[in-house]
Amino acid sequence: MSGSVNDSRDKSSIMDGEEKEERIVDIYITAEAVRDIKHKKQTEESETTTRPPEHTGSETVRNRSPRSVLVCLVVLCVLLLTAVIVLCVLIYTNNHQFHINNKNITEERDQLLTKYTNITEERDQLLTKYTNITQERDQLLTKYTNITEERDELRVNFNNISVQCEQFRQEKNKLLEFLQLGGWIYYESSLYFFSSEKNNWTESRRYCTQRGADLFIINNIEEQYFVGNTSDSSTQHIWIGLYKVADTWKWVDNSTMTSERWGDKEPNGGNNANCVETSGSFWNDHDCSTNLKWICEKKILI
Repeated sequence: MSGSVNDSRDKSSIMDGEEKEERIVDIYITAEAVRDIKHKKQTEESETTTRPPEHTGSETVRNRSPRSVLVCLVVLCVLLLTAVIVLCVLIYTNNHQFHINNKNITEERDQLLTKYTNITEERDQLLTKYTNITQERDQLLTKYTNITEERDELRVNFNNISVQCEQFRQEKNKLLEFLQLGGWIYYESSLYFFSSEKNNWTESRRYCTQRGADLFIINNIEEQYFVGNTSDSSTQHIWIGLYKVADTWKWVDNSTMTSERWGDKEPNGGNNANCVETSGSFWNDHDCSTNLKWICEKKILI
């Protein structure tokens, strides 16, 4: 709209200029015509007085030549003005088209810059991901290397432990053979000594503790059967590690008695019957000063 308004304004201004020029030309032509008429009259008067009549035609032609020049000048001015107007229109059109093209190029440039920015951001994100993945890969490689080294160390330790276990087994077998020669019997991770002598409960326990053991503690029925099958406890009375403290029966490791195998009418609570002996598969409370055989027990970890 602004372009069309400017065009109309330019055209109107051009038309006004042309009208003014035409008026000026008309005035100029009118003035020239008046001067020509006066000059013609003066010339005719002078010619009538000084020259013969045959020279009047050439003078008329001579008087008409300035008018032709003036008409040519006006035509040239009109043509020049037309050329200027056409040139202005072409310049305006080209300028308008240039602005349109420049606007399109600017928009395309902005779009390309936006795409370039997006591509740059995506590239940076990909580089960041690649860096993170590379770091994770390096960490995993480091962990894998550490785990491999730990595995190798564990293998070496396992081999060493296997060798040590084999040595322990050999030593255990030698120890068991030696202990059996000394009267000790191995059963369920414990060593047992069955005395052939007799003594009171306190001295019997002292004998065991001096050898790193203590009086026998019966934890289950299997150990009770083991004692009965190993020794002739059905016909003998043997001290075990159970005694009474403040009316409470305890084992020599200070644990409270939880299961019991008392014989008939036992415990009967006789004089100083604060210690326990086993006979067969049952227990009896007895005077601690009585001399009986005993059983020592030593826990071992093999």
